[in-house]
Amino acid sequence: MTQVLELQFETTMGKTAIITIDEPKPNITASEIQQVMQTIITGNVFEVKTGAFVAIRGARLIDRQVSTFDLGIM
Repeated sequence: MTQVLELQFETTMGKTAIITIDEPKPNITASEIQQVMQTIITGNVFEVKTGAFVAIRGARLIDRQVSTFDLGIM
């Protein structure tokens, strides 16, 4: 099973922008996530079509299981 951390931000146009992080560190806390997200906002690190990140909307840790089929293709 793999994990993805999804960080959700509000942009200047009121839309939601999402950053995903593959395989976040084990036992990451809400406080650590919030601190990093605030640093991203304060540093004005990213801007998307709907503007700069201005607020934290949420975060979630997603577990997914991937099954690969052997199709005999090299």
